[in-house]
Amino acid sequence: MQQLQSSDTSAEKPHCPRESTGAVQMRIKSANRPNDRHSQSKSMIFSDNVKVSAPISRHRRNHSQHNLTVTEIVSPLEQTIIKEGYLQKAKIADGGKKLRKNWTVSWIVLTGRKIEFYKDSKQPAVANLKSGYKPEWVDLHGAHVEWTTEKSSRKNVFQITTASGNEFLLQLDTDFIILDWFSAIKNAIEKLSKEQSGTSRTKEFRIQRSASSELLSSLETESKESKPENRRSLIFRLNYSISDITDRNRVKSRLKKFITRRPSLKSLQEKGLIKDQVFGSCLQNVCERDGATVPQFVKVCIKAVEQRGLDVDGIYRVSGNLATIQKLRFVINQEEKLNLDDSQWEDIHVVTGALKMFFRELPEPLFPYCFFAQFVKAIKIQDSDNRVKTIKSLVQKLPRPNYDTMKILFGHLNQVAANESMNLMSPQSLGIIFGPTLLQPEKETGPMGVHMVYQNQIVELMIREYTKIFSSEED
Repeated sequence: MQQLQSSDTSAEKPHCPRESTGAVQMRIKSANRPNDRHSQSKSMIFSDNVKVSAPISRHRRNHSQHNLTVTEIVSPLEQTIIKEGYLQKAKIADGGKKLRKNWTVSWIVLTGRKIEFYKDSKQPAVANLKSGYKPEWVDLHGAHVEWTTEKSSRKNVFQITTASGNEFLLQLDTDFIILDWFSAIKNAIEKLSKEQSGTSRTKEFRIQRSASSELLSSLETESKESKPENRRSLIFRLNYSISDITDRNRVKSRLKKFITRRPSLKSLQEKGLIKDQVFGSCLQNVCERDGATVPQFVKVCIKAVEQRGLDVDGIYRVSGNLATIQKLRFVINQEEKLNLDDSQWEDIHVVTGALKMFFRELPEPLFPYCFFAQFVKAIKIQDSDNRVKTIKSLVQKLPRPNYDTMKILFGHLNQVAANESMNLMSPQSLGIIFGPTLLQPEKETGPMGVHMVYQNQIVELMIREYTKIFSSEED
């Protein structure tokens, strides 16, 4: 008994220079008992039927360590690692404020509630050892994930937007890996949203029963225990939700009135407030805007290609950088002075890509819809001379802007085909590229493959027989 008392008194003193032998023996024996083994272990898993006795306090330090272990418990969703690996990461917005895009390789760890970013795969272990280390992370509550092609010219890029306004881009060239990451993050977000909706339904059910005296009495008892400011905030939220619904209805009605009263695009164009753009406008309107029968943009592109692109392998077949093509399109639409000799347009495939895009985005193709069936009928003629004569007569019936633009374009394509030994582009290859762009039916009535064959053959024939079809002599 004296020995036990001595061990208890030693626990109360912060520094005990001496200790009796009996107390040491008691400590060794107690360590072998099954209940004390639980107290020595840091595992937080206990059986429901077994009541574990509290560990014997031997030093004040034991109290602080045990309490720290309890407070550091986190939810299983945060602890469970769903996926981890290296990805390209770029943060483009912080709290709604746009940031400069800077791609870096990061070791990404996805758990049930968040995504953590590390410099390498060893950092998560270091972060567990250092309590003060906090990695960059993304809260998936209310987040949104989607594929994007506008935020980056790289392939396989998707964007994560958080509820706080942060935006991240994740990218990897390997298709199946980035698809797996996208689906894993999307599933984690959907799982969190389902949990949140379940919680909100529970709260809504409690509010619906607020008329019952039983719930009112329980709320009164809760309010006695809760702080006054919490009560006031609850009443404010309930009142605000009602007023918010009425405000939304007012905004909706005002927006409807504004949309119905706003002027049409056509009326604004007639008043000169909005000018027609080059891309996507009718060919006749573009020609009237330029004061010619051939769009100035078409002339400039053809001139650039003939100066530095006739000997380029795969001209018109190889695609240019889409982002640079869109930039060139923006410059043209904004009526800025265009200089294709500038270094930013040095890639000739960008110029050819923009020219193809111009013809592809015409509201009505270069071969008008009403002439499509007649050209298809003409290409089916078996006699070659008669076939060329028929197509020539149809071309001469076209409106002036269509005829003049077609004459310049097919003369240029004839020159490209003449350099087939260097650029490897035959009339047949050019027909495959330009056929569906320049010639198409207004409504698809038959198999698309059949129409495509005729489209390619018509363009190919007009390139080969350019001199006969566009000559001014009458046969």
